[in-house]
Amino acid sequence: MLSSTIARIGLTDYAQDALGDVVFVQLPRIGDRFESGEYCGEIESSKSVSDLHCPISGIITNTNLLLTENPGSLNSDPYGDGWLFELLVESDEALGELLDFDQYQRLIEG
Repeated sequence: MLSSTIARIGLTDYAQDALGDVVFVQLPRIGDRFESGEYCGEIESSKSVSDLHCPISGIITNTNLLLTENPGSLNSDPYGDGWLFELLVESDEALGELLDFDQYQRLIEG
């Protein structure tokens, strides 16, 4: 049974900076279901094309259409207008498997 939690998915400031200037974003379709880690789109930047993977299992409920017209929002406002998609989380227990801010900071600082 699906939970009632909607998660907004985006990139961290660190990730968008590593990508370089984003020029194109292919988002998943509303209604599609993805497993955690499954390919769900791609991000093209001045440096490369990167696969976009769903961080948690669920069903896509919304996508950020602003990114089709202004993909640079991923760079300029990753925690605001630069979000990618929202999904209905399959299991609230799986949320505990995600990194919190402090864990992520330790990961990127190596």
